[in-house]
Amino acid sequence: MKKLFPIIAFIAVALISMVMAGFAYFATQEAARIKFEATADDALNRIESRIDLHLSLLRSTQALFDARNGDISRNEFKAFFTALDVDKNFAGLRGIGFLRLAKAGDEATVERDMLHDYGVSHPIYPDTTQPWRTPIVLFEPLDPSNQAGIGYDMFSEPVRRAAIEKAMSDDQQHASGLVQLGQDTGAAQTFTGFFVFVRLNVETAPDVINASRSSTSGFLYAAFRARDLFQTALSRSPLLPVNTEIYDGDGAVNGDNLLFRSETPPASTFGDRLLVTRKIIVAGRPWTVLFRPTSAFSQPSSRAIPVMLGLFGLLLAGAIALVARYQERAYEAASRLHETTEKSLIEKDLMLQEMKHRIKNSITRVLAIARQTASRATDVNEFSASFSARLQAMAASQDMLTRSRWQKADLGDLLRIELGQVFGKELPDELLSGPQVLLDETTTQALGLTFHELATNALKYGEAGNSVGALKVDWSVEGRGRDRMLALNWRENGQKKLEAPAKTGFGTKLIDLNVTRELRGTIRRDYQANGLNVEIRIPLTN
Repeated sequence: MKKLFPIIAFIAVALISMVMAGFAYFATQEAARIKFEATADDALNRIESRIDLHLSLLRSTQALFDARNGDISRNEFKAFFTALDVDKNFAGLRGIGFLRLAKAGDEATVERDMLHDYGVSHPIYPDTTQPWRTPIVLFEPLDPSNQAGIGYDMFSEPVRRAAIEKAMSDDQQHASGLVQLGQDTGAAQTFTGFFVFVRLNVETAPDVINASRSSTSGFLYAAFRARDLFQTALSRSPLLPVNTEIYDGDGAVNGDNLLFRSETPPASTFGDRLLVTRKIIVAGRPWTVLFRPTSAFSQPSSRAIPVMLGLFGLLLAGAIALVARYQERAYEAASRLHETTEKSLIEKDLMLQEMKHRIKNSITRVLAIARQTASRATDVNEFSASFSARLQAMAASQDMLTRSRWQKADLGDLLRIELGQVFGKELPDELLSGPQVLLDETTTQALGLTFHELATNALKYGEAGNSVGALKVDWSVEGRGRDRMLALNWRENGQKKLEAPAKTGFGTKLIDLNVTRELRGTIRRDYQANGLNVEIRIPLTN
């Protein structure tokens, strides 16, 4: 079974890596879908907000008519509309008008009122067999292109009539289906759009009668140019990477009921994989909105990541199998030692050994600093001043470290204290890099001792003793909340023909015990040809 362990380890790790690569692939697809759905919802909110703004104008116009009991002259209506500055504030709105409700056969009365308001005759057209007539009697802005619309009976056209009949039954706004604005009135230019109608009630009981009676005198309506309306809504900064199609109705989507399509085409690389469909209700009428990503849409993560993860997993499986083949006995011995060692005995022995080792290292450090100071001093006075300053720095650093161990300490400050204490010189800014990490008392004590041992070894055996620039320390925090993990890399460069020591000293054991037992972490040493890399990973509890 032991001989098969490397093969089993390779197969197991390879399978896990492939599964992880598969999950990573699906995760990237899901992340892209979620991101684009959020973008599509943002675009939908812009469209709905713009429509609500325009419909609020129709409600305001209705309030004006209600306040005057429907008695609004053409000049008053024009003044109200001009004050709104519709062209600037309500892009996409072709205009707002009023339809007079009359029975078939009463056209002469309505035509007489229009003659009084406009000064010219506006006959009601076209001929119809319907029992009701709803000619346009007011409309703004009334430019020359809209003059021909005065007198047009909207009840004679089936799409408009369906919406007007719904507006007859209640006081709610009702949208029509897709229409070509200007087509029925003979305008030179037509636009794809829609109407929204709301009925206007007037009080019919005389003031002397204590009663409230009302009847429908007509309908207020708003005419919308679909392209201008939706382009204005979607062109708000920042521009969204979406291709938008809006269809009238909630059934099949085709060219016959297309209200709007974005000019920017969808990206062919996504196909319909990220297609988002939304159903909305506008003034009681259902619409279907389709969103597709354009070429400007960027996925939250690259699709190359799962491939790289799979390849890395295969390499990792091979490395694990190779290491397992040559380190099987070492793992078994370490496992037995871990199971049989009692923590209380280790702690007692650790205290005694630590005290002796600290004294020995302190003497070594002082001697190393003295040698370095003497090699660069030109006379005794210079040596005395430099050597005294470095000893005072060591004492100040030790005092700061002692205070930090009884409260939360910053990882960067702890490293600066320990490295400054060991090397006794000014540390370059680029030596340390990483975010702020606050450590509790136990972690501070254990890491302080660990950094002390690593720095002492670097001073004794590495190039850092000659140049602090040969040492680099960086760290990062992975995960969030209670699953945070501190990842620290200690790199020593400039050494030649570096090999793993044949015998493990107390300092190395002390580092391992601090990281693995005290902090429940891991440590990995990589002896390379030009230096030593040490990777430490510990969980953060605070």
